[in-house]
Amino acid sequence: MRNWTVSAGDTQEIAVLLFPRFSNHCLANAVEPLRAANEFLMRDFYRWSFVTLDGEAVESSSGLPVLPNCRLRDHEGGASLFVLSSYDVRSFATPATTRALTAAARRFGTVAGMDTGAWLMAQAQLLNGRAATIHWDELTAFSETFDQVDARPDRFIIDGDRITCGGAMAAFDLVLDLICSTHGEALGLEVSAFFMHQSAEPPRDRLFRHRASAVVEQCIALMSSSLESPLPIGVIARQLRTTQRTLSRTFHAELGASPKTVYKRLRLSAARRYAQQSSYSVTEIALRCGYTNPAAMTRAFVEEFGKPPSAFRKRA
Repeated sequence: MRNWTVSAGDTQEIAVLLFPRFSNHCLANAVEPLRAANEFLMRDFYRWSFVTLDGEAVESSSGLPVLPNCRLRDHEGGASLFVLSSYDVRSFATPATTRALTAAARRFGTVAGMDTGAWLMAQAQLLNGRAATIHWDELTAFSETFDQVDARPDRFIIDGDRITCGGAMAAFDLVLDLICSTHGEALGLEVSAFFMHQSAEPPRDRLFRHRASAVVEQCIALMSSSLESPLPIGVIARQLRTTQRTLSRTFHAELGASPKTVYKRLRLSAARRYAQQSSYSVTEIALRCGYTNPAAMTRAFVEEFGKPPSAFRKRA
């Protein structure tokens, strides 16, 4: 069973190693969920920096230049190293890259290959005896070139301290899964909802632990569309053609929380967004989030987030 909430400890330092012609889309999907998680956590739990092999600026496939914070060899290390290459990956599979990745792997707890980054990891023998994936366009060649790697057509694979993911959309799913594993399903749900993200995988083919079944996803969609006038859980269950007991069991099994708890979190998360992004009064926020009594909403808000709505107001 997945945990609904998990207390996490120290800040996680992440280095993103960029190669020329990297995918902007993949980069954004790797770091934006972390930024959103920090916002919801109300602290910088995740900190990331951009590095290159030579410390020089690098351009993405669409011509966006990125000035790195430092060279990879000068980075002291941390929780994770994201190796992000996209196009022309073979041209980067040099002895210098192999040496740099081999040395870096000793300084980072986890090494993750994004898009075609798995090719460079495999070249450095960091995936020997591991299951791994890569962008679908390179999968056949990857499997044929690195027979010591268990190449699979999955969107992403976590094999101990080695992680690989096969493209931009998969990068979002991977990072969301890592957030859920560290902080619990509540935060993962908030981050996913913030980006209105749904996996490209059909429900029967879910590859991700945090991805819920069809009935849970449909239930959350109903909840999200009826925050102002909350529906009784029994009514939601009937609309989904299931029983309230079955729905409750499914939620506990997949999210580690009851439907009522998830619904409450969705309403309070909406209240927090209103407090942060609007000039609505507490009374108006309460009504928009299904509370007829502003004091009751404020009590629930403080219980959930540790501060009243007023603490989230942006100062002029």
